[in-house]
Amino acid sequence: MKITRVRKSVIAIAAGALLLSGCSSSDSESAGGAYAGPVKDTPGTINVLAWPGYAEDGSTDPNVDWVTPFEKETGCTVNVRTYGTSDEAVQLMQSGGYDVVSASGDASLRLIFGGDLQPVNLDLIPNYATVTDFLKGQPWNSVNGQMYGVPHGWGANVLAYTNGKVTAPTSWGAVFDANSPYKGKVSAYDSPIYIADAALYLMKTKPDLGIKDPYALDEKQLAAAVDLLKQQKLIIGEYWSDYTKAVQSYEQGNTVLGTSWQVIVNLINSNGKVKVDATLPEEGATGWSDTWMISSKAAHPNCMYKWMDWIISASPNAQVAEWFGEAPSQTKACDVTADKNFCATYHATDAEYAKQIHYWTTPTKECLDGRGSICTDYAAWTQAWTEVKG
Repeated sequence: MKITRVRKSVIAIAAGALLLSGCSSSDSESAGGAYAGPVKDTPGTINVLAWPGYAEDGSTDPNVDWVTPFEKETGCTVNVRTYGTSDEAVQLMQSGGYDVVSASGDASLRLIFGGDLQPVNLDLIPNYATVTDFLKGQPWNSVNGQMYGVPHGWGANVLAYTNGKVTAPTSWGAVFDANSPYKGKVSAYDSPIYIADAALYLMKTKPDLGIKDPYALDEKQLAAAVDLLKQQKLIIGEYWSDYTKAVQSYEQGNTVLGTSWQVIVNLINSNGKVKVDATLPEEGATGWSDTWMISSKAAHPNCMYKWMDWIISASPNAQVAEWFGEAPSQTKACDVTADKNFCATYHATDAEYAKQIHYWTTPTKECLDGRGSICTDYAAWTQAWTEVKG
């Protein structure tokens, strides 16, 4: 499948002016199937499917709201539903009824090749121009040079540990050690994509396996990762997918060490019941770069494009990043964060730091490392994860 993007500046400027002013026109599509211009149905209601914390409307905390200002400015109405895992997001998008989704890389390709998403016309998203360059045109948000969304935020899956109870670890070996002194109090992310964490550790510690990309595993490499995860299971106390339950597990002392997100660490420390630290181990880490993507059946394209341009504009993107605990995608967000050191802390524009992260990407039979059609796909990973969990 060849997907191309044609950029025609004169048409784009005219279309963008009409779109952002709320004027109406007729439906049209650009080359590659991307929406080219506004339609007569603006304003409208859009149904947003998002990770928790990405589309806050004041219901979680009245002081945390970037949906209401968007509605007031555009006349568009936003309905938000959150999801807990990428698998859930894929199922909900495939069921229909949602216009836009904040998809992680382990969901995006499944949705793109499943026909659930449409390519985006970047000429209608002015704020895309100042998005961090190393987030653009990546395997999890584009196909053959055609972007299928706009980057939202990114971060590493960090190694978290309870201060005072765990000696500060420097390697992921701490969560794979069969003789761990923390047996029964180690946690791991409950998803087939977690296989990549084991593959990354093996890539660094057992080079003879030939793993070059933790998301590109042939059958032998997948089997090695599964064996490591089965060994790990003997020391696991909890597998988590709900980040609020992960917070509770640390606070109750059931977990003292494990793979985590920075938002979990932030929430635990803000609650003050225990002190948790986090580190990026010497092997690097898996991580996420989330992308706002439009449904192929979006009912109100104008509002969809307005939402995507809004959410990656400086102020909303800064607010989301600080609330969730991730690096913003928008470079200008760094100028308006409440914490002036926030972007430095999260390495927001640090390309060298970003290189240490292997971002979630959907495994496919066609190896992502270029070896041909000898790799295991996400269905095989799902089956393998079931085998690990038992």
